[in-house]
Amino acid sequence: MVISTDSHTRLSELLTHPTELRAQVDLIVNSAPVADAHTHLFPPEFNELCLWGIDELLTYHYLTAEALRSARTTYDRFWAMSKTEQADLVWKTLFVDNTPTSEAAQGIISVLDVFGLDTRAPDLKEARAFFNSQRLAEHLDQVFDIARVSGVVMTNDPFDEAEDRLWSSSIGLDGRFSASLRLDSLVNNGDRTASTDARTRAFLDDWIQRRNPVYMALSLPPDFNFPSEDTRDRLLREVILPTAKEHRLALTLMVGVRRGVNPKLRDAGDALGRGDVTSIERLCAEYPDVKFLVTFLSRENQHELCVAARKFSNLMPFGCWWFLNNPSIVSEIVRQRFELLGQSFIPQHSDARVLEQLIYKWKHARRQIADALYESYQQLLDRGRAITAEEISRDVNRLFSGNFNELVGQD
Repeated sequence: MVISTDSHTRLSELLTHPTELRAQVDLIVNSAPVADAHTHLFPPEFNELCLWGIDELLTYHYLTAEALRSARTTYDRFWAMSKTEQADLVWKTLFVDNTPTSEAAQGIISVLDVFGLDTRAPDLKEARAFFNSQRLAEHLDQVFDIARVSGVVMTNDPFDEAEDRLWSSSIGLDGRFSASLRLDSLVNNGDRTASTDARTRAFLDDWIQRRNPVYMALSLPPDFNFPSEDTRDRLLREVILPTAKEHRLALTLMVGVRRGVNPKLRDAGDALGRGDVTSIERLCAEYPDVKFLVTFLSRENQHELCVAARKFSNLMPFGCWWFLNNPSIVSEIVRQRFELLGQSFIPQHSDARVLEQLIYKWKHARRQIADALYESYQQLLDRGRAITAEEISRDVNRLFSGNFNELVGQD
C-alpha cells in the first residue's frame, strides 16, 4: 500500500521530532485498510440477516441492557414493543434524558456525526428518514469506505437451516465477506452429540468444500478445560482438530462467556468469567500443526495470554472482545501486547452485528492503536532510535491485515 504523505516528509526520512512522528502515526493508522477478523455481519444477499440502520443500531444488545437500567419499564413490556418503539425508548432514555457517555452510546453519536445527522435530536425522525433513503448496496460501499475496511469475516452456523437456505440461494456473493465455520451449536449443544463423529466430520468436510471458510471458530465458557473427560473434549480431539488440520484451517477460540445470566434480557443477558489460559497452552503444545486465534473475555486473562503467545508461535492473540471493547481497556491491552509481543498480534476486530457499527468501532479502535503506537515509537526515539514513515506503514499493515492474512493463508 502506498501511503500519501505531505511534501515535506519522505517515507525513508527519519522522524526525529515528536510532532512530526505523531502526525505520521495518525495519518498511517487512519488511512490503512483493515481486514476485520471477526464480525456477525452478512451481505445484502442474506436478506433479514443483513442488519443496518438506526433502529438496528439502537436495539443492539449493548444498548438495550444499558437502557433497561434507567428506563421506567419492565422487561416484558420492552420485549412486547415493536423494534421501532424499542429504538425510540432507547434513544429517549440514553440520548435525551441522559448524557450518552458509555462506549456503546458514544458509538451511535460517532455514526450519526459521520452522516451529518443531529446528535442532539429529540427524536429519530431525521435519522430514520436518512437511513430509509439509502440504497443498501451503495450504503454498504460507503460504510466500508468510511471505516477503511477491506473485508470482514462472517460468523456462519452450519447447522442453521434458515441461514443455509439463504446462502444456497445467494448468487455472486460479495467478495468482501468471508465465511467462518462457527461450531458452538455442535460443541455447546448437547442435542448435536447424538450424531457419530464420522458423520459429523463428513458433514463439516462438505460444508468447508462448499463455503470455503477462512477459519473454524468456537466460543467457550470460563470453565473450559483441556484435556478433560467430557463430550466437548472428545469432539475437539476426534472431529474439530482433525478437520482443522486436514483442511489447514486455523481454529479461533473465544473464551469466557457465561450465557443467560439474566434470561429476561435475552441476547443482552450474557456475562463473563475468567478462563484458564493453561488449557490453551496445552492445546498449542499438543497440536503444533494447528494455528490458534485466541481471545479471552475477561480482562484478568490478558497478561497470561500474552505470555502464552510468547511461548507458542502457533498462538495468535486477537482483538478486545465484547465487554473489553472500551477505550480504557483497549488502551491497556494493546500497550501490553506491544510490550510483550512486538507486532505479532491482531489488535482488534469489530465484532459488529449491525453494518454501521464498523464505522464507530474502527474509528474508536484506531485512536487507541495510534496512541499506543506513538507511545512505543516515542520511547524508541528517547532511547536512541528514530523511525521512518515507511516502517510505521509496515507495522500498521502487519497489525491491520498482514498477521491475519498470513495466519489464515491469504497472504
